[in-house]
Amino acid sequence: MATAAAPTPAPPVPTRTPVRRLTVLYDAQCPLCVHLRNWLLGQKWLVPLALVPAGSFEAHRRFPRLDHAATLREITVVGDKGQVWRGTGAFIVCLWALAEHRPKARWLATPTGLPFARATMLAAAKVRAGTAGAAGTTAGTTGCSDGCAVPG
Repeated sequence: MATAAAPTPAPPVPTRTPVRRLTVLYDAQCPLCVHLRNWLLGQKWLVPLALVPAGSFEAHRRFPRLDHAATLREITVVGDKGQVWRGTGAFIVCLWALAEHRPKARWLATPTGLPFARATMLAAAKVRAGTAGAAGTTAGTTGCSDGCAVPG
């Protein structure tokens, strides 16, 4: 008589690590980035935000393993558990942290909304590239020389 094999346990369900705080690394030499930093400071947060100049001593101290040159080329957000978002993902997670904009962030993260988020980032990159010279920066010091490219 054959014995039944014990049922195979289901694979563990990945647990989501709650995000309790976010650090937004922004280019302090970019007028658009500074404007958006100030806008974020004026919003109601669901998740606390720390706004730290990219490439600064503080950014290096907090995140010694991060590619700091890349943080000057595109917005980067770091979660309290080491999560890293860049470009469009960073834009969406910033909106997700805000009380008034969380529903929009959830929509932008969907396949339907993602093209709109990418278009927003591309438009911001064009504005940023156009304001780089006005801010007295030189190509390469803020990352705007590459048009603040958003990965495809």
